[in-house]
Amino acid sequence: MSSRFTDVEFQSAWGELDEPQLEGGWELFVETMGVTIYRLFDKGSQLYEYKVFGVIATSTQLCADVYMDLAYRKHWDKYVKELYEKDFSGQSAIYWVVKYPFPLSNRDYVYVRERRDLDVDGRRISVILARSAPEVPCAEVSGVLRVKDYKQSVAMESDGGSGTRIFMNYFDNPGGSIPSWLVNWAAGTGVPGFLTEMQKACSKYSSYCEKK
Repeated sequence: MSSRFTDVEFQSAWGELDEPQLEGGWELFVETMGVTIYRLFDKGSQLYEYKVFGVIATSTQLCADVYMDLAYRKHWDKYVKELYEKDFSGQSAIYWVVKYPFPLSNRDYVYVRERRDLDVDGRRISVILARSAPEVPCAEVSGVLRVKDYKQSVAMESDGGSGTRIFMNYFDNPGGSIPSWLVNWAAGTGVPGFLTEMQKACSKYSSYCEKK
């Protein structure tokens, strides 16, 4: 299958590990739990795009494998209701339902992604790109709001020891009437919390694989 992403997009993602691109309105949002988050206001949607820099205490290969394993994520990410890859009328895509707190409606995503393990002048860097795929024919579900504008890029590289440096760039327009406190919570607490949970998941991955 041909790539849905360009070489330039992959290079742009891993380049942030060396030189974070924070010109043009990016502002420091929060530093917590060893994670630094910047945000950029998007006038069109009135929402923020985020860039995240942090370190996970596990190898890059393991971190990328865990990030890519959809079935395993259902075991460790409590916000996942449904998550699987399937063929939609000849187009492969991922369907993802995210639990939202009551009284908000759950959100679902239809997206495509690609992983490349790169050799950059001897450096081993894993990059994973994802974006919403409105072109995929997946019917919307009653009572669940479809997220139609979503993108994420992740770049991972060894920190020189036993850990992994991570860069993440994402934008997510959840639609509906989301209170600002929830949006800020998701970025300020949810993202560092997700990385913490993923680190725990990495430590248990070999045991999970043995039991499959």
